[in-house]
Amino acid sequence: MLRTDPAAARERRAERRAHADYTGGVYGSMLAASVVLGAGTLDHFPRLELVLLLLLTSVVFWVAHVHAQLFGARLAQHGLDRRTVLHVCRDEWPIVKAAVPPAAAVAVSPLLGLGVPGALWLALAVAVAGQVGWSVAAAQRVHASRGLMALTASVNLVLGLLIVLFKIVLTH
Repeated sequence: MLRTDPAAARERRAERRAHADYTGGVYGSMLAASVVLGAGTLDHFPRLELVLLLLLTSVVFWVAHVHAQLFGARLAQHGLDRRTVLHVCRDEWPIVKAAVPPAAAVAVSPLLGLGVPGALWLALAVAVAGQVGWSVAAAQRVHASRGLMALTASVNLVLGLLIVLFKIVLTH
């Protein structure tokens, strides 16, 4: 049986976290907000359908991003191996992770006494908050100044609020 050194494994995990790219999280949050926006234009739908739509759409976009990374620039530079494929899959995984909080918001919305419109607004707010959070996390990861963190949070908040504005205009 092959055993790995626990300290080396911890060091590898810490190095992966230090080099993490949260671009997928920002993108995935925007994608989730867009899915909620699209669902909000329908007359009625089951909540489970929206939860599945959020999660499955994020998985499809994750696969598309993995494919683009593997068969775009990486393949032109060098061949593919299992390690590279796993690395790209892990790097793009925040796209899926970003859809989980809005999906969870929809799932728990009945416990909060929210109807479908309330569930949509809650999911949209959670997606926009996630978008801002992922962008700030990315800025913190690279030790950006507070000013730069505030700027990236502001830009992502404005982008998220644009999606909210679209929802208001399209549904009223």
